[in-house]
Formats: sequence, C-alpha cells, structure tokens
Amino acid sequence: MPSYLVLARKYRPATFTDVVGQDHVVKTLSSSIVSGRVAHAFLFCGVRGVGKTTVARILAKALNCSGRPDNEANPCNKCTSCMEITSGISVDVQEIDGASHTSVDNIREINENIKYPPVSSPFKIIIIDEVHMISINAFNALLKTLEEPPLHAKFIFATTESHKVPATITSRCQRFNFRTISVTDIISGMERILAQEGIEATGEALALVAREAQGSFRDALSLLDQ
Repeated sequence: MPSYLVLARKYRPATFTDVVGQDHVVKTLSSSIVSGRVAHAFLFCGVRGVGKTTVARILAKALNCSGRPDNEANPCNKCTSCMEITSGISVDVQEIDGASHTSVDNIREINENIKYPPVSSPFKIIIIDEVHMISINAFNALLKTLEEPPLHAKFIFATTESHKVPATITSRCQRFNFRTISVTDIISGMERILAQEGIEATGEALALVAREAQGSFRDALSLLDQ
C-alpha cells in the first residue's frame, strides 16, 4: 500500500500564482524578478503555516530557473534546477534549519561555502528557516558576509519571531511581513484542493476548519486531512 501524502505536502504551491493569501509579497517579489532588481538578502516574517518557506523555495527556483521567460516571474518547474530544488537535492540551493545550526561554526561553514561560485545555476542561495534560533555570536559571524556578499549569493531568512533577529541583520535584508490568511482565502484554497481530490464538503464544514486554523493555511490542510 503506497504511503499517504498529506494535503499540505501534496498541494504545496509550486509557483507564485499558487500562493494563498500573500498577494502583497508575491506582487513585490514578482516585479523584482522580472525587472532583475533582486535584493541579496530577504527576511520573511510571520506566524507558522502562512507560506514563508514555500515562497522562499519558489523564489529560489525562479532565480535559478533556466526555462523561465524574462517577462515571467514564475519558475517553469520543469528544468533541472527547478526539479532539483523541489526534490531538495540542489547543490546550489541549501535549506538549513536554524534550530539545529545555531553555532558560530555552522555559520562559518556557510560563509566559507558561499564564497565559491554556483555549480550549475546563476545563484548560490541559502535558505535559513527559523533564523532567530541561531546564537548572537553566529549572527555576528554572518554579518560580514551580509555586508559584502559575493555577486552570486542570495540569502533568504524565515522567522516566526522577528523581534529576536538583531537589528544589524534586519537592516541588511529586504523584509516581508506575511499576513495571517483570511477565512475567505482559506476556504477558497481548500475548495480548489477538494475539487482536485474529487471530495465534496459543505460550506459549514469548511468555514469551521478555516476558523479553527486561525490564519494558518497549513494548519487548515492538516485539519482537512483529519
């Protein structure tokens, strides 16, 4: 019997168009990609389950996508780079959990690695989730690289506790505040997924799930699974 893939993973957005409830973030990032004026460091802030790491991964794919037209922000999801990032095996895009990489040595390793040019992509991209978990000394070690990054380097930080990120780091990043997702957006997102799954649900049931999710689309999909 094949293992069941939960809805939150099965329907994780693969393009900016798929992202639910973060139009202000998607619009700004899309414009910067199309214009070619992309910052070297980003800080994505917001509560859990609102799309921070998902958008970080889409941004990484869009920047390194070889099949994306110049006037389009969405990655093609078909080229080698896109597929490697989706599978988590790209050598040029590294996803790091801040909670388990808190030390100065971890950051020194990143600093050393980022110096070398990417293997097969335009950019070498470091995504650090829950970046507020790394130590003050580790942040200080990262500061020099953020001040003078190599041209091929991009950093994307995600955090649920932005007040714990030092101002010296925040000031060197382009900050995006991810909103909690409205009940209406959560319901419409769930309706699209249920239509693809061939499952019927009453409006009352979806409204109840959306309210219980408290602004987190991932939590809504976890409840929907149950």
